[in-house]
Order: sequence, then C-alpha cells, then structure tokens
Amino acid sequence: MRLRDALDHAARRLREAGIAEPRMEARLLLEAASGLSAVDQIGDPDRSLDEATAAAFEVLVERRANREPLAYILGEKEFHGLVFTVSPEVLTPRPETEILVELVRECLPDPAAPLRILDIGTGSGCLLVTLLTLCRGAYGIGTDLSFPALRIARHNAERHEVGDRAGWVCCRWADALCGPFQVIVGNPPYVTTSELAVLQPEIRRHEPRLALDGGPEGLDAYRALAREIPPLLAEDGIAVLELGRGQGGAVAGLMREAGLEIVEIRPDLAGIARAILLRKPAQPTVA
Repeated sequence: MRLRDALDHAARRLREAGIAEPRMEARLLLEAASGLSAVDQIGDPDRSLDEATAAAFEVLVERRANREPLAYILGEKEFHGLVFTVSPEVLTPRPETEILVELVRECLPDPAAPLRILDIGTGSGCLLVTLLTLCRGAYGIGTDLSFPALRIARHNAERHEVGDRAGWVCCRWADALCGPFQVIVGNPPYVTTSELAVLQPEIRRHEPRLALDGGPEGLDAYRALAREIPPLLAEDGIAVLELGRGQGGAVAGLMREAGLEIVEIRPDLAGIARAILLRKPAQPTVA
C-alpha cells in the first residue's frame, strides 16, 4: 500500500469517528507505526508501506477511532516544553494546567533559591517535574493515591533528570506529610459526578475517574485541601490550584475560611477562571 493511500484511508476513518483533526492525527499515528516523520511522509507520499507497517498503522487508527486518547496510544504528551510518559493510569497533561507553572514562576523570581515544593495528586508528575526543571535549588514531593501513577511520575522525573530532587508518597491528598513547603500545587478532581456522563468519550471512557470526579458539586477535593494546605504551607508560602469552570468563587470562599489569602484568580486563554493563587499570611510577632 502507498503511504498516500494509507493516510487518506486513516484520515477518512478518523473523520467519520468525530476526530477534530483527522489528517494531523493520522500522520502522528503513522509516525508511531513506521518511524517516518511528517517531513518524511510529505516528502515521499508514494513510498510503499510494507505489510507489517500497514497492519500496525491500521491497529493504531482503529484504537483512535474508538476514541482512545491519542496521548495514550503514543505513550507520551508534551507539557510546558517537556515530553511526559503517560498511560491510562494518569490524566493526560493539558495546556491549561501550564497556567499553574507560570503563576509559580512569577512568584519565585530566583530559580536557584532553595525551597520545598509539594504537588498534591501528582498523576504523571508533569507539574512537579516541570517546576523542578525550572527551580534548580528546589526539592519536591508528589503525592497520589495510585501506586501506578506514582511509578509513572517517578519515571518522568528520571527522564528529565530531576529524580534525585523528587520524592513520592502514596497517600490521600497530603495526609502523610509534614510541612513546611514554600510552594504547594495541585490539579484536583473538579468535574461534578453528573457531568462525567456527558464528557468526551476520550475522557469518560479512558481517563482515571479517581482524578476527575469531584463529587456532586465538584468541590469535594477543595474542601479536603482547604483543611490540609494551611498547616503544610510555610508562612508567606504560596499555593496554586487548578479550577473547574465556574468554581472560582466557591473555592475562594473555602480557602478564605481556612485562613488563606486569595492573591489572584487567573483565567485561561478561553477566559475561564482556571487557577487560584493563595498565600499564607505571615503571623504577627508577639512582643
């Protein structure tokens, strides 16, 4: 089979399955099956594909047509300029989560300063590993309730050569840890239980429910974090949490009641309030 014909057939199959960018994804799947980059494919569209490659490509296309996330099929996903290993045990890193990294960077102008970072519900480790690559003097701990997720996070830390500055703890939220941490980050589950049923098939069928289901109001995780963050956060430390659509006010109220200062709620490129920046005020000195 000619490469051109294989791509045409794959793009048509993906388009019929409702994939938004079928040609682009077909090229990525063909690269995974054959090792031929997009440049190779464009430069020689009449190249013949051997039978084994054509069969492997067809299997990948069928998986994607069944709405398995592309990142799970390829086994990796880019986040903030780094490539992370992913699997169905962890959420696929999303571009909007990069806002959390930017907020932390803005608050920490000295990338070499020593500090301790906590990533609650680390998943793939994309947040913690990215921050450790940017903050050369930092040590970080990632927590997760899933052992398989922690194995992937550890692998990603080693992949990006920050494994010697990262530790991993299996626990619920951060209930096994003691502070203080100068930086706490987290992308908690915030989808309401009822909303899960109408999400895209890629999310609903394939991504870990544990990392998505935030309870009836989508706020269960934030209530837990409002209890756990204050005793772990250093004075004048910062916490940055991702938000679901329309949750900014409710989460701000929970954190304010917990004694944290609301510094900023930042929107993503779509204008949705996506991240909340919190600070623990310094305690007044007793004379």
